[in-house]
Amino acid sequence: MQGAFSLGLNGVTPVQFGSRPTHPTKLIPREYVLLPDPIAISPYLPSRRATLAEGQPISELMARALDNPGLISLAAGFVDGQTLPVEIVREVTSDLLGNDSEARAMLQYGATPGLPALRRSILEQCTASNNSQETHDRVVITAGSNQLLHLVAESLLDPGDIVLCAAPTYLVFLGTVANLGARTWSVATDDEGIIPEALEASLHHLVEMGDLPRVKAIYLVPYFDNPSGIMMPAERVQRIVEIAKRWSHRTRIHVIADEAYRELRYSGEDVPSASEFDDDGETVIVAGTFSKSFSPGVRIGWGILPEHLVGPVCAQKGNIDFGSPNLNQHLMAEVLRRGLFAQHVETLRANYSRKLDAMLAAADEHLASLDGVSWLRPTGGLYVWAKVPPTIDTGPAGELFDRSIEEGMLYVPGQYCYPSEGQPVAKNTMRLSFGVQSCERIREGIASLARAIRAVA
Repeated sequence: MQGAFSLGLNGVTPVQFGSRPTHPTKLIPREYVLLPDPIAISPYLPSRRATLAEGQPISELMARALDNPGLISLAAGFVDGQTLPVEIVREVTSDLLGNDSEARAMLQYGATPGLPALRRSILEQCTASNNSQETHDRVVITAGSNQLLHLVAESLLDPGDIVLCAAPTYLVFLGTVANLGARTWSVATDDEGIIPEALEASLHHLVEMGDLPRVKAIYLVPYFDNPSGIMMPAERVQRIVEIAKRWSHRTRIHVIADEAYRELRYSGEDVPSASEFDDDGETVIVAGTFSKSFSPGVRIGWGILPEHLVGPVCAQKGNIDFGSPNLNQHLMAEVLRRGLFAQHVETLRANYSRKLDAMLAAADEHLASLDGVSWLRPTGGLYVWAKVPPTIDTGPAGELFDRSIEEGMLYVPGQYCYPSEGQPVAKNTMRLSFGVQSCERIREGIASLARAIRAVA
């Protein structure tokens, strides 16, 4: 019989359950048993989702770094290992596990939305208003903010739907949306983020294309944007929330505010969360994390969601992990309760501020004399966004990328941070991270980059 499977013919086939059956072998009529035909079985073909997930730039960059262990990587957005809160975690964990019955409860599964005490603390930390919409029931704890972004995307987007975002924007989120078969459309930016007038122009253009009903969200990184380092003023964020509300007709357009870097502010005053401008609590989705401000290994992030999204997001999360790690949630709740988190953030700010100063000073020394080279000067976060002359391609197909590796440094090509739709992809840009390296290594890395630019200019 032809085909991937063939049926047995007459008689019966014994099927034995378990390695040590305690009852007689059960007999199933052979005609009901599918026997694989080894000749006709097709080779493994990945699912559509698996295919869409291939070729992520992060994997390629990590491979290049591993192949060249002596490189000064100004690419990875990792935190400085020397600043990780080892003593705080050791002390608090020891106290939490001191009582056996309480320790057992912490080592058990928790609720899917997360530990109520931690959710209340996060809400108090993120919001300043007494808006009646702001209750901890709208907070969902996730395994880092990337999981929250993934769950929100799964809950909002069908294949072909559109998310509007800055040009450039967070490259991992671009991959998340693409993996769902949805689209990202980039909007022009200036030194304060997405330009509201450009956002409206993009929406008008999508109306003309007949695609407005497919627009489901506007994605922002308001605090010290990854990759550009831009800090969005409160007035700019408020205008974008207002635009989202005004353009929500048959389909609601949500604003996803990725606030992963809010705590990493080295100068200036904090500004309100985007959720403060959402009077009815129906439009803004806030994504936050302790990965950058405390420890990525703890893997605790969160979302502050419109009420109508809490159920869908928790349903998606329940299918994945039943809830984020319970012990880690108790750890973070206690760290916040004791005021240790705020102390640690001050340590981080002092450390990263020195590194940012080192990178900007090195850029002034080594890059300022090069024609057509410019960079933004952030006041927080972990990144500096730089441009070279348009004749130089910073991507992996250009000369500069390989020459920089030869000179001993690695950066993130800016082209990875642009969708294929919307604004033109700027192939003469790069993201430089100062989080991991020492001040001395940062200076050496920028000097190496300057030599590479001179060589290809």
